[in-house]
Amino acid sequence: MRIVLIFMVLFTPFPTLSATNLMDVIQTQPVSGGYAVVRTRPGSEIRFLEQRIESDAQGFAAVPFGRDVAGMHDIVVHLKDGTVQAHPIWIESRHYEVQRVEGVDMSRVTPPDSVTERIQREAALVWRARAAGLELPNWRSESFVRPVEGPVTGVYGSERYYNGIPRSPHWGIDYAAPKGTAVKAPAGGTVVLAEPDLYYSGGTIVVDHGGGLTSSFLHLSRLLVRPGDVIAQGDIIAEVGSTGRSTGPHLDWRMNLHGERVDAALWLNP
Repeated sequence: MRIVLIFMVLFTPFPTLSATNLMDVIQTQPVSGGYAVVRTRPGSEIRFLEQRIESDAQGFAAVPFGRDVAGMHDIVVHLKDGTVQAHPIWIESRHYEVQRVEGVDMSRVTPPDSVTERIQREAALVWRARAAGLELPNWRSESFVRPVEGPVTGVYGSERYYNGIPRSPHWGIDYAAPKGTAVKAPAGGTVVLAEPDLYYSGGTIVVDHGGGLTSSFLHLSRLLVRPGDVIAQGDIIAEVGSTGRSTGPHLDWRMNLHGERVDAALWLNP
């Protein structure tokens, strides 16, 4: 699998955009679950498949590639004056692991009807929190770091079987760590959700990094921040736990970009 890494977002001067070059792709992870960072005219609209993304005040935008997106596609910029330009990009497909998790409480695998309304309400709450704004610059001004040290026991995109029953793919990175281990912010941002007991994810925090990008931290035993808190990279925001659908203490770190689940591992400083 080929992964191209170009970290130039704030530290290298950009060429002036011309009439024939309306958008530069300045950072890319061209694989399923990856993304591209582009620069164009401020306020322009970037289109990719069904996504419509507005560039920020400096002309930057991040374009997500879903788990199953692969092959040749166009990133298309639409300027305010009606000018349109397409940039082709090849996205490598990925092979995803199959992971079988045993010993899960069956009520968290096949929930009883009595908790259906709760699950739906909590899912809506999380999706609203992930509707990040464009204002914060952290998504492109910082190189993301691991939120906790520990062996990786689960990866993005893997097909999950709980007690032999197939369920949705796994969307994050699982780090095994003892209960109470400090969870650090991988980049700065604003806390938009902090819930101690969601049905599936247990103690959960969502942080808005700007640019449509959020981080979610699941299965926490203790939350140390509240919605509205502004945090810096490295701040301790929670402690590792085993709440929700979990068989042991670990951190599940997920990232969401403009409503698309993307691979958090591809945002880490290589």
